[in-house]
Amino acid sequence: MIYIDADACPVKEETYKVAGRYSVPVCVVAGSWMRTPERGQVTLEVVATGFDAADDWIADRAGPGDIVITADIPLAARCIDSGARVLGTRGEEFTEAGIGDALAMRALKDHLRQTGEITGGPPPMDKKFRSRFLSKLDEMVNAVRQQE
Repeated sequence: MIYIDADACPVKEETYKVAGRYSVPVCVVAGSWMRTPERGQVTLEVVATGFDAADDWIADRAGPGDIVITADIPLAARCIDSGARVLGTRGEEFTEAGIGDALAMRALKDHLRQTGEITGGPPPMDKKFRSRFLSKLDEMVNAVRQQE
């Protein structure tokens, strides 16, 4: 199963494309209704509104053999702890070895934003990020399939 933390996910269409190629079910988890493809094995799970409701829903279900798509580093850490593989929306895989550094960098950047040292966000999504995401998701799906 591929779980998508969907509310601000810029790579939903790319995920549907790869999942469809391999007939992998996808669960789109969001705080409100959104359009999902009628093709393939895509389901929408609308969770209660509230801070981290979608994150909690995904973290409670994701485990070994699952892939989680998210840009949320704390959610990534929770899913890694439960045995899921996690892919960021820009094509970076979050791993057990690197998640501590990612959490620390997130905290540092948050502090710098609060003090006014950083005023901008990440660079916009472009073709390079989308291509890297597609490639890495394809690689992850194949790795999970080989483990089954």
